[in-house]
Amino acid sequence: MLWRFRSPVPAIVALAVLFGAIFTGAGAAQADTSPPNASTPKTVAADALPTAQINGVVWSQVIVGNTVYVGGEFTKARPSGAPAGTSEVSRNNLMAYNLSTGVMTSFNPSVNGVVRAITASPDGSRIYVGGGFSTVGGVARSRLAAFSATTGALLSDWKPTANGTVRALDAFGGTVYAGGSFTSTSGQSRQRAASFNGPTGAVGAWKGTIPNGAVNALTVSPNGDRVVIGGSFTSYNGATTPGYGMAATNSSTGAGVTWNIGKLIKNAGPNGAILSLTSDADGVYGTGYDFGAGAMFEGTFRASWSSGNIVWIEDCHGDTYSAVPVGDVVYTTAHAHFCGNIGGPPETTPRSYHRTLTFTKAAGCTIAPNQTGSSYFNFGGRPCPTLLAFFPDINTGTYTGQGQGPWNLAANSQYVLYGGEFTIVNNKRQQGLVRFAVSSIAPNKEGPKATGANFQPTLSTPSANSVNVTWKSNYDRDNAQLTYQVLRNGVVVRTQTGLSADWIRPSISWTDTGRSGGTTYTYQVRATDPFGNTVTGSSASIQATGAANKTAPDQTITPDAPANAPDATLTPDVVPTPDVVPDVVPLPDVVPEPEVQQDPGTKPMPIDAPVPLPEVPAA
Repeated sequence: MLWRFRSPVPAIVALAVLFGAIFTGAGAAQADTSPPNASTPKTVAADALPTAQINGVVWSQVIVGNTVYVGGEFTKARPSGAPAGTSEVSRNNLMAYNLSTGVMTSFNPSVNGVVRAITASPDGSRIYVGGGFSTVGGVARSRLAAFSATTGALLSDWKPTANGTVRALDAFGGTVYAGGSFTSTSGQSRQRAASFNGPTGAVGAWKGTIPNGAVNALTVSPNGDRVVIGGSFTSYNGATTPGYGMAATNSSTGAGVTWNIGKLIKNAGPNGAILSLTSDADGVYGTGYDFGAGAMFEGTFRASWSSGNIVWIEDCHGDTYSAVPVGDVVYTTAHAHFCGNIGGPPETTPRSYHRTLTFTKAAGCTIAPNQTGSSYFNFGGRPCPTLLAFFPDINTGTYTGQGQGPWNLAANSQYVLYGGEFTIVNNKRQQGLVRFAVSSIAPNKEGPKATGANFQPTLSTPSANSVNVTWKSNYDRDNAQLTYQVLRNGVVVRTQTGLSADWIRPSISWTDTGRSGGTTYTYQVRATDPFGNTVTGSSASIQATGAANKTAPDQTITPDAPANAPDATLTPDVVPTPDVVPDVVPLPDVVPEPEVQQDPGTKPMPIDAPVPLPEVPAA
């Protein structure tokens, strides 16, 4: 189901109108894993699939065929379901698992420092990694290495070096592009951006003048003519518009080319950065953060390959770390705490976060004027994507000390993969890695979440021989529209549908007429998603007023006008019952300000770990 909001109606007001209108009665089923028509893009299901786990943080993933290569900072890996510290095997900073089963493979290269970036050769035969390491399996490799995708062996014919951390990699044709905080590669001056021959590792001609900061991300155009870079640098080849935190370059020479979105979005310096860039034939998708002066963007953007023109911006407040397009959907991971400008979750007290926001690839709304004061840039009036109903719950971890959960995404047409430092997914233990799949291969068991007394109707007698039944709508992690049945004395007497999400659960009201005065009636409400997952809440009883009927009818389905106003409380008042009780209580998801430590584009990853190495000329 699509959340459809368009200016000039303010986003939250539009949301209330939409939800209220649809709660008038039954309608066509609308949900993201079961859309009403072909124009509504599907998301993957929110069922967390069994996946190998790690004991630290995942910074990068790449899918090659049916194998997922994973890089980060960790020393051990274990099977899905194994508690921390049990069934572990050694996996130092680089590992792999089977995409369709989630079971780890035997790939175990043992890298002695952080792995920040992974990419594959266009033919899938080689895996290139970059980071802050100095050896791989005891063999010298200065922050760059390559492996055979067939055997997993370290390749002896590819050994360029870098004198600082490599944070971003991409490949096109016979060229590998790298970005980071280095200033030379294989003995040649390269300021934070360099290219290499894919088969031999020889340093290429692509380069630019990047005097400070770091290149955190880069992506190559579909035809290979351009490389877009992003990071915390404040100029590129002497230019700042664009060039301040983002630039588009000629893929052969590194010369700057037109990149119009860089004239609007300016994140760089100590208080901001572009954190990720991905792309497909339809454009470039970037994410960023700001933490003060010199930066102005948090969220995700889509720009066209044609001159970098703006297609849309989502300005959810809260740093956004990664985005990946899949078909007509763009998945993101962030710690978003306010999306009210695009009709999404509001700011709450205490602050709550949505770490798995998902959007349409096409623009579907207009950003409303910023509602949260002058500390955030006002993107009002610009196009925005439409928020989709895919909200798996992923908690925060403790490894980096920054109170974050997922840091990065990878995906193909069937799976979406989150990596980071989280320890709990959908109330089950799952550390660092998790998979989600399209509904055709997923269990589709994520149903309505509110149960028991938290899904109990409120009863009143507004007039003689009638009972008013009011309940707070339920919510589902991957279906926005649910079907509700009202049960009187165990018999279904009313069926209708309604829209909801964890952050807005409108009240629904129905009046049951024809009741017999002096008779006590018991009511319950049942919620069902499009896949048949059902919960029935606790019951409530009331005695009807008025004259007693000689024969009380079993049911009367003559509804009065329902109450359409959304519930005033926009955050769920129920925490889903854990499916598995953790051995230890996970840290609370709400983290007080500041949102992140200074410059998360550089802080969580060692700049030069291990200790900076002397430059080694290429062999």
